[in-house]
Amino acid sequence: MTDRTRHPSCRCGQVRIACTGEPIRVSVCHCRECKARSGSAFAAQVRFPAEQVRTEGEAKLWQYTGDSGHTADFFFCPTCGSGVWYRARPHHDAYAIPLGNFEPGHGFAPEYSVWEERREPWVSIIGDGIEHHD
Repeated sequence: MTDRTRHPSCRCGQVRIACTGEPIRVSVCHCRECKARSGSAFAAQVRFPAEQVRTEGEAKLWQYTGDSGHTADFFFCPTCGSGVWYRARPHHDAYAIPLGNFEPGHGFAPEYSVWEERREPWVSIIGDGIEHHD
């Protein structure tokens, strides 16, 4: 693990996050819930172990229970409305932070593309070493 710290935040800067070291995984997801969460054709997120994440500022919580019966906790900025992180079971010990909340130069590239059977036909996730899963 490196000592590098990255500082994603919401759009207005009221909620700030410090992520130390390297992430567990970087992924894109094409499921309906991630599409709705991101407001786009897919969502890209960077997942860090909880012990590598520190948050500052006031974040509001919204919980969602999916078809699987698992609950996810979504945190957003009450000022600008940006989604700033989520934790989903069974991985509640990790923070998933939208890739777009990181400053340019973050160095992340997706390693996994999941729920590809729900991928929009005009989307193509390409790159060396990316695992593709339906």
